[in-house]
Amino acid sequence: MKVVSKLRYDDVIYIGRREISISAPTYFIADVASNHDGDLERAKKLIWLAKEAGADAVKFQHFKAEMIVSDYGFKHLDSKMGHQASWSRSVFEVYEQYECNRDWTTELAKTAKEAKIDFLTTPYDAEAIELLDKYIPAYKIGSGDITWIDFIEMIAKKNKPVIMATGASSINDVERAVEAVLKHNSRLVLLQCNTNYTGNIENFKFINLKVLRTFAAKYPNMVIGLSDHTPLHATVLGAIALGARVVEKHFTDDNNRVGPDHAFSMNPKTWTEMVERSRELEMSLGDGIKRIEQNEMDTVIVQRRCLRLTCDMNIGDKINSDKLESLRPAPKGSIEPYRIKQVIGKTLKCSKSSGDALYEKDILEEL
Repeated sequence: MKVVSKLRYDDVIYIGRREISISAPTYFIADVASNHDGDLERAKKLIWLAKEAGADAVKFQHFKAEMIVSDYGFKHLDSKMGHQASWSRSVFEVYEQYECNRDWTTELAKTAKEAKIDFLTTPYDAEAIELLDKYIPAYKIGSGDITWIDFIEMIAKKNKPVIMATGASSINDVERAVEAVLKHNSRLVLLQCNTNYTGNIENFKFINLKVLRTFAAKYPNMVIGLSDHTPLHATVLGAIALGARVVEKHFTDDNNRVGPDHAFSMNPKTWTEMVERSRELEMSLGDGIKRIEQNEMDTVIVQRRCLRLTCDMNIGDKINSDKLESLRPAPKGSIEPYRIKQVIGKTLKCSKSSGDALYEKDILEEL
């Protein structure tokens, strides 16, 4: 196995003006994919909805059926597999139906600019790379192309940030693809992904978010993230807690529409909730330094205990354990219970009443 830790990669990446790093807010990519249903106006509507729901980027998928699937190959499989099993038409026909028309590109990019959202895509052929390069600030490489090294290098050479998903791949596949990108381009975001698109609740067992820890250990400080197809927010929140700072999920306006991706996509309501919960989580993560926080200052007084006298005492009296108890509150400067052994046997230099808190200034000898 090759040593990959010496490969150079950036720990801060910019997509447009947006910083992508462990210290920046999570960058959310709304993947329209095939949910435009072959309608340009619908595609433009989804761009605006994604922006309103809190997405940082809207992403399309630029493929041509004849350049991504073999009609003959799929027809000669023993059966349809995975989410394709529910398709009423052939795999080739479905891909053909849901192609993103390349004549739309200028209009889609213009709409995204008007909506103030980044315009991204996943290209699936060399023609798409060349066509789209002037429109997009970063490239997405889909999981299915992780072993197509020539294609990965073609994208990497464009010298724009590369976001690469790793679904249905081994660590050897990941290493090979990562090296292919980094040979030409240091700006790489590595996404953990599970590529089962059925939306089945059982899929949670296979998401394997701890792979993010593996990525972080193998490529320290590389920006990592998640491409996800599970319902609602648990997987996304877990990924962010483990260091993911790019999240991609499919996006539609109606989960009941007919089409290959609508059923498992997020909609404006669930997307908004996801972003809101994620921002709350980000605020709660903090910096890892254990301290008394600013909003706990009153709690230190009202919940902690301090040493208090059980009886009246005069100047010169000796303090013993019978004259002390540990009770709330603990005013600032009062002696905390863990210091009781330092106090016993000391002499008071002022009179105090039963119930009074004990302070260092009350004691004659230095503690």
